[in-house]
Amino acid sequence: MRHLLLFAALVAPAALAQTTPHPIMFVTQVPVPVDFATVGSTFANHMADMRSVWRGGDLWIRYGDGTLRNLTAEAGFGNAGFQGANAIAVRDPAVHWDGTRAVFAMVVGAPPSQFQQLTFRWQLFEVTGFGAGQTVSITPVPNQPPFNNVMPAYLSDGSIVFSSDRARDGSAHLYPQQDEYESTETVTGLWRLDPATGQLTLLDHSPSGDFDAFVDSFGRLLFTRWDHLQRDQQAEVPSNLNFDWASEAANAATSAPSEVFPEPRVSVVGSGINGHRLNSFFPWELRQDGTHAEFLNHLGRHELQGYFDRSFSTDDNLREFIGEISGRTNPRPIENTFQMSEHPTIPGRYLAIDAPEFNTLASGQLLRFDAAPSVNPDDIVIDYLTPRSTFGTNPAPDHSGHYRNPIYLSDGSIVVAHTSEQGGIANVGTATAPQPNYRFRLKRMVNGVGGFLSAGAPLNAPINKTVNWWSPDVAVSYSGELWELSPVEVRARTAPTFTREPPLAAPEAAAFAAAGVAPSTFRAYLRAQNLGLITVRNNTARDDADRQQPFRLRVPGGTSHLPGSGTIYDIRHFQLVQGDQVRGIGGATNPDPGRRVLARFMHGTPASLNPPNPTGPTSSVGIFSDGSSASFVPTRRALSWQTTSPDGTPVVRERFWLTLQPGEIRACDGCHGVNRNGQSGQPAATNTPQALIDLLQRWSQANGGLMFADGFE
Repeated sequence: MRHLLLFAALVAPAALAQTTPHPIMFVTQVPVPVDFATVGSTFANHMADMRSVWRGGDLWIRYGDGTLRNLTAEAGFGNAGFQGANAIAVRDPAVHWDGTRAVFAMVVGAPPSQFQQLTFRWQLFEVTGFGAGQTVSITPVPNQPPFNNVMPAYLSDGSIVFSSDRARDGSAHLYPQQDEYESTETVTGLWRLDPATGQLTLLDHSPSGDFDAFVDSFGRLLFTRWDHLQRDQQAEVPSNLNFDWASEAANAATSAPSEVFPEPRVSVVGSGINGHRLNSFFPWELRQDGTHAEFLNHLGRHELQGYFDRSFSTDDNLREFIGEISGRTNPRPIENTFQMSEHPTIPGRYLAIDAPEFNTLASGQLLRFDAAPSVNPDDIVIDYLTPRSTFGTNPAPDHSGHYRNPIYLSDGSIVVAHTSEQGGIANVGTATAPQPNYRFRLKRMVNGVGGFLSAGAPLNAPINKTVNWWSPDVAVSYSGELWELSPVEVRARTAPTFTREPPLAAPEAAAFAAAGVAPSTFRAYLRAQNLGLITVRNNTARDDADRQQPFRLRVPGGTSHLPGSGTIYDIRHFQLVQGDQVRGIGGATNPDPGRRVLARFMHGTPASLNPPNPTGPTSSVGIFSDGSSASFVPTRRALSWQTTSPDGTPVVRERFWLTLQPGEIRACDGCHGVNRNGQSGQPAATNTPQALIDLLQRWSQANGGLMFADGFE
């Protein structure tokens, strides 16, 4: 009876409300007007302590006629007033393909009295019975890991993908993983859970974090990835007492901090090498089994960003990248892509938010772009749906506030969480009675000034609540509007299909045939050994847009790409690094919990199985005369690489981490693959990689001459 009375009290009048084609599920959140490692931040938003997320929010559904229903309250979760054992915060709802259930994250509990330091976790829950007249039920997702699990979505088979801060291999001493920027706790990547069996799989290992995953209409798993592969800036602050562990073992020896990859953050005088800094939230895609990690449609800095520097300062062929004079198709630069979502009736049309990393709680400018799998990245154009001023915090005549969590409804209209505030997030109250200047409300976008869109009237009346809690040291209270966030349309959809282990491309298939090895047999071996394979057809081939790293490349005595004139770089070796969680903080005597990922030269089983390369640097394989390379690599661990000169000097460095799955054969046409044309105007390389033939033949001989055990694929 208590639940029915509570439900009746929370039904909102619908007479004057806007109508929508389907219900909208969303969450409310007690405002946290702080933007570092809090629930609304761009990163480190997964923590469940009382500093990071205040209790008192709920899971709601808004029916098409405007009627509101508090689902968590009806199911007996949460309360107004004092936030204690039954207190909750809620986030990230995602609706199942059949439209009758949804998964979301919820933290339950708050300190019952002053000074209590308790541990809380975000966990995944499923809700059913939210149709009109049905009885709601909320239950924990079974078999999920006992860590902070957030941002869930359903895969095509009904299993759940989510971000989690579980250590990559589950080791307690590696928890938490610390990001590559502020050495702050981060999620470790994307995880897949089969709730029925408890099978848990790391789909992508991200040293700084993966966010807001969803499956698009083509069956691709899309998400925002924080790309920050640079040397540790926190190690430059002596008071941080950074140090290195010799390995990921709990009892490893310690030493002074050192790094090998990539180049330093600040240019070394006389080296001719510019400092390397990278800090972007890019759109990424995976197959639903975690294979084929890639920028969405191979979009990257050259297609999206406005500026970055060249790698060498002594080569006049290399130049700073300036988007407005680069000749690219996209005239509108962006910095980041947060909270992507897809149009329900126009496959491949996406909304996203470009926001600064700090000071706006991941809210900013509303963007749109079309990126179906068939669209070449050279042809993708960013549309500014709101003025560029809405990206930042400088007041301007056309600044219409800040936007986040955009979705298309089935009628083509756009709903966002919007605040009219133009400046940065601030607490205009006090520490014990906070009041935010940001007021996030769900609104439908309407035509604005200058051809842009702007936020219309709120979809419903404000949802107010009065709550109080222990911080845990002091008593805090809040009374007023709750933020309305993370809307999702509630409707049935057809689950897209996806191809498991698609056939090899023709050049790699030809290499297997030439070596007399069945791809299925080889993949089975890779899976059994938790290995993957990376092969590059021609390391001298580079996309024509990339004039920031060397592109006049030659394999001594072999192939070359030498457009124009100037410095020629000989490349002979392909060197791999792996992400090892070995950077400690706080001093070796009493270190802080967890570790940061560092790039270390690849070691262990993969390195021992690779063809010998006696003249090359450590952890390298040779580049063959046709420009190809092939290497066994570890899986479910971040990887990167570089090509080097014959004496081991780095030439072209990869700037991003990449994860492979056991059994995955990852083939690239070049180092920075060609979108449409290479530096000499040539198409993507299609040669049969001789290095792959050599590796397969060596593997076959070492394993008893395994041939076509079950027919050629």
